[in-house]
Amino acid sequence: MSRLCSLLLLLVLTALPLTSHAVQLGKIAAVVNGKVITMYDLQRAAVPELAQARAKDSKTIDRIMRRVLDNMILDILVAQEAKRLKITISKSEVDDRIAEIMKQNRLTKAQFEAQLAKDGMSVKELRSRIERQLLNQRVLGVEVGRRTVVLPEEVKAYYEEHKDTLYDRKGLHMGVLIYHPKAPAETVAGQLARGEISFASACAKYSVLPNRDKGGDTGPVEWDKLNQEWGERLSKMKPGTVSNIFMNKGFKTQVYLFRPEGGPYKIMTLKEATPMITGILRQPKSKDRFDEYAAQLKKKAVIDIRL
Repeated sequence: MSRLCSLLLLLVLTALPLTSHAVQLGKIAAVVNGKVITMYDLQRAAVPELAQARAKDSKTIDRIMRRVLDNMILDILVAQEAKRLKITISKSEVDDRIAEIMKQNRLTKAQFEAQLAKDGMSVKELRSRIERQLLNQRVLGVEVGRRTVVLPEEVKAYYEEHKDTLYDRKGLHMGVLIYHPKAPAETVAGQLARGEISFASACAKYSVLPNRDKGGDTGPVEWDKLNQEWGERLSKMKPGTVSNIFMNKGFKTQVYLFRPEGGPYKIMTLKEATPMITGILRQPKSKDRFDEYAAQLKKKAVIDIRL
């Protein structure tokens, strides 16, 4: 899914009432190597996840708050590592990412900024988030990437086992349909399977995403940037088909893998498939190396959690 679609979905829901944390906004949630995280910072960061989970009981809210705090702590540690490694993100890199998001979602600058305003986010805040994401990717790419190795024999074994489903992915787009909570998702899914309704029509009528009038098209699939869950799901799909319903952050979702210009689909050779297979096999290994790296950063840091 494109970053803007994910972002807008996260922000489209309003904040939910919180626990007693709400009256402690001026207090400190944690101190990480001297860097303070206030309760206000924590609660603001947790709002999207709380809204998606529709969390109301204190145990669920506390669990989410703890998870968000842990991510905020890691963000600070990675940023400090970036400074040590002299890794920076330029203004032009952020500009390029925003231009990419607008292109993927077929939005003009005015439409893009209007959508952000509607969802309660300023351009400055989005730029800050993108800069942080890029910085994390750069640092983790250096520190985690060098520790993650996929061997040629692993690639070949995967190809032999899955070659009947390894279609040429060049030019493929992904359409995403995230159902409104009140939409008859199962009925619509049946209509899609029987060809009684097009994916574009289903998106226009039932999706909560801002690109619903564009058939849910998120643009060309960036296979090397998909997380493990989405990479595995899409790699198993035959181009031109719609997935079954699955849960995505609490919402019933379907995806459509297609080539806008049409044309036949062919199986890739081992050479053609190697970059994609390497990415698929790298994901779980990278997750393990990431967990190790995060644990090392936390072990070396001075972290004072005050929740």
